[in-house]
Amino acid sequence: MKKFLFGKRMWLMLLATVLVFGGLFGMQWYGQQMMNQAMDNMPRQTVTITAAAAEQVQWQPGVDAVGTLAPINGAQLTVEVPGIIDRVNFDNGATVAAGDVILELSAAPDRAELAVLQAAQALAASELRRAESLLRERNISESELDRRASELDQARARVAAQSARIEQKMLRAPFAGRLGIRRFNVGDYVLAGEPIVELQALDRLYLNFTLPDHYIPELAPGMALQARVQALGADIFAGTLSAIAPGVDPDTRNIALQAIVANPQEVLRPGMFARVSLALGLPRQQVVVPATAISYRPYGNSVYVLAEIDGQATVRQRFVELGPARGDMIAVTSGLEAGELVATSGLLKLDGGVPVRVDNALPPASSLQPEPENR
Repeated sequence: MKKFLFGKRMWLMLLATVLVFGGLFGMQWYGQQMMNQAMDNMPRQTVTITAAAAEQVQWQPGVDAVGTLAPINGAQLTVEVPGIIDRVNFDNGATVAAGDVILELSAAPDRAELAVLQAAQALAASELRRAESLLRERNISESELDRRASELDQARARVAAQSARIEQKMLRAPFAGRLGIRRFNVGDYVLAGEPIVELQALDRLYLNFTLPDHYIPELAPGMALQARVQALGADIFAGTLSAIAPGVDPDTRNIALQAIVANPQEVLRPGMFARVSLALGLPRQQVVVPATAISYRPYGNSVYVLAEIDGQATVRQRFVELGPARGDMIAVTSGLEAGELVATSGLLKLDGGVPVRVDNALPPASSLQPEPENR
């Protein structure tokens, strides 16, 4: 009897436990269902975005690189012989023509010696004329006449040599260009080969740059290019590809190229960095959008296209394939048509079907040639 009563109590306790916990789980399930229903029926918050229309433009395929400007004609001018500076014929930064004397060393003894040699030359010339007269009268032999002619030739050679020595003490501009800042003043003693002043021809400059070797089949001398220097803002300088190195650098797999860039206003200077844009092939039609419109994901890149549902602007995610980028813009090769509106900001808050409000008061940058604000 006791065993029977004990078993009945146990069953009652188990039943009560099941009822209690079942009620608790049931209430939790019911609350969760009601919460999900409330969340599903809750209106989605409108997201404020900026938007832009996809544009169809004609882009010229090309490649960009960074190069360095170098002088076509540039030199550190030096004197051939040592001496004391007697005269400086230029101002720092002045423009000179080819052949202009820009500096002279003291040459007074050399000029005096030249005067002596010129007098000896004049005497030898006079004696030769007298000998020619005497030969016609048969008063001297032809060998004597030859000796007088040789003496005159020697006198002329000595004059020429002395004139050359004096010329060595004059520093002339080997080509037209602009001078730099001189390192010596009148009265200074300079050694042979010591740099005096820099001379640069600035009307045209070399632009040296490199490209990966897979561009070699598309390169040829004479191709047009454009160069821009950050310090000069949006100014564009036209150039021509002038030389292609015969070999490829084995360490970088790049090929060295050289262009000639026109510099009529002489604002470009040797040593400046320049951005090079080299056109390759024929222009192509491209659908482009601001780069900020692209949502980059490991499983694929996408854009959010604006649509209208029941009078409310929303967005739909659409996967796209991307092409080349240029400035703040990027080409879309498939998945988007010209004229379609895409979101260009607030992409992290977007999802398919989210209601949006477009406010383009402060649109993202969308320039093909962006420039930093603080240059």
